[in-house]
Amino acid sequence: MTVKRGLTVATILSAVAVLAGGGAAIAAPGGPAAASCTYPADVLDLHNWYEGLPIGEAENPKNVKQPELATYRADPWFTTTADCTGVRFRAAVNGVTTSGSGYPRSELRETDGSKNASWSSTSGTHTMVVKEAITHLPEDKNQVVAGQIHGSDDDLTVFRLEGGNLYVTKGDDTHYKLVTSTYQLGTEFEAKYVVSGGKVKAYYNGTLQTTISQKFSGAYFKAGAYTQANCDKSAPCSDANYGEVVIHALTVTHTN
Repeated sequence: MTVKRGLTVATILSAVAVLAGGGAAIAAPGGPAAASCTYPADVLDLHNWYEGLPIGEAENPKNVKQPELATYRADPWFTTTADCTGVRFRAAVNGVTTSGSGYPRSELRETDGSKNASWSSTSGTHTMVVKEAITHLPEDKNQVVAGQIHGSDDDLTVFRLEGGNLYVTKGDDTHYKLVTSTYQLGTEFEAKYVVSGGKVKAYYNGTLQTTISQKFSGAYFKAGAYTQANCDKSAPCSDANYGEVVIHALTVTHTN
């Protein structure tokens, strides 16, 4: 059985005029009609995700689950881009963190319908493809995680940008595989993880970067902006100092 969770593009077009009785949207003279969106769920298929935000009470950040997530946005932390081609995830260094981390995040966590997703590296094939751009880094400790596989206790591997160096990590080895040393903020790229047979394959723009042999269970995908800085390691301690990622497409597939 294959379960596929994919991107939906905003399908509502803004109209300059409507044909009488036809209900068809007409493009403005000189160009096509612009896409219209209100919520991140208008751009990405979020049915099998919940969003963790850098707001709320200390060590108890706000999590937004379905069905609330379908009509939820929190500007500027979780919202659409102006052209409706992506979803912006932002986490400032002064953001609320979970009890298990000292860093703030605006990040999607994979679910399986009404419950949290949990799968094994030794059973089935599990794939996440993210088309995204890292658009802003915090000051001083200029690092952000833009997608990851998390295990039952800790992250297993992530795509992590430090300045212009983009890495694929392995456990606590944050510099396990250098993907590129010349990443420019705002550049769209494709990050992909494929997990099967006790191995994790990490791809960058379609090219295999590394294969990590590891058996694990209780795993799930995450995508968004996990800022690797806080007020103790980065100044100023304000909303203006943040990590940010824009996701344009997000697909997860599980095959037994």
